Amino acid sequence: MTNAKERKTATLPQNVSNARCRNSKYMDGPERSKVPDDKVPWSVEFKDYKPVHFNSPRVLSKPVWADPNIETDKKVVLKFNKVDGKVNRKSHVGEYQVVDGLPLNITGRTGLTGRGLLGKWGPNHAADPVVTRWKHDDKGEQVIDPKTKKPTLQFVSIKRLDTGEWAIPGGMVEAGDSVSATLKKEFGEEALNTMTMDKKQQAEVGKQVKELFKKGNVLYKGYVDDPRNTDNAWMETVAVNYHDHKGTFHKFKLQAGDDAGHVEWVDIDSNLKMYASHSYFVMGAAQVNNAHW
Repeated sequence: MTNAKERKTATLPQNVSNARCRNSKYMDGPERSKVPDDKVPWSVEFKDYKPVHFNSPRVLSKPVWADPNIETDKKVVLKFNKVDGKVNRKSHVGEYQVVDGLPLNITGRTGLTGRGLLGKWGPNHAADPVVTRWKHDDKGEQVIDPKTKKPTLQFVSIKRLDTGEWAIPGGMVEAGDSVSATLKKEFGEEALNTMTMDKKQQAEVGKQVKELFKKGNVLYKGYVDDPRNTDNAWMETVAVNYHDHKGTFHKFKLQAGDDAGHVEWVDIDSNLKMYASHSYFVMGAAQVNNAHW
């Protein structure tokens, strides 16, 4: 749950596609085993299924954000499908299977076992703020799309350094943090580069972001078709739309943080190609605001 005051309910249906995390080379890893569309569900028998195994050396180096390696350390017991101390191991989609001590991807096979680049076994929770404003021309008039006859929305987008794709400036929900706190923090760090500001500047920007983020609309809560997903670890998110009705963001200077190559206001359109399931969330923002898509 977020602490945002929702002005309307417009949650998108679950996106349970595994299109981006199948039949491709894993990021910084091996080629995945092939999984036909009809063999994705665990309920469908697939006798010839022989997934490759991969855990990133970075994950195995035991960073603070990563779980222990339960494949080798059998003494460690993680509480799957529960809140495990400060770590939320519940899925937004529902209860997932645990076989031989390992969680199974809630949507099905991906062609690769292990954790890959992800820190947590099972669901890895993220938060994605979709910050929007209406597009205006040089005369200050709202831009209307000639085909759909609807106004054009813009949203704050970053270009990821790892894939070069446009994305929403979100991030991982750290242990003990709330979704609402993560939404504000990640937007500040990724799109406004608050990490390089002094305390006075951080306080001023933080106050403005807090004001904008008072009223949000939850667009999506669930599984993300992310290229980092594996059979045993996967991404889930809560995507929230914050629309700038008052022109608050005219005061802000967009500046990319360490994890982003570039940041700018991008027009929302159905032809927009984005990272993972992010175009799906942006489509939801267009629907909620009755904007061009």
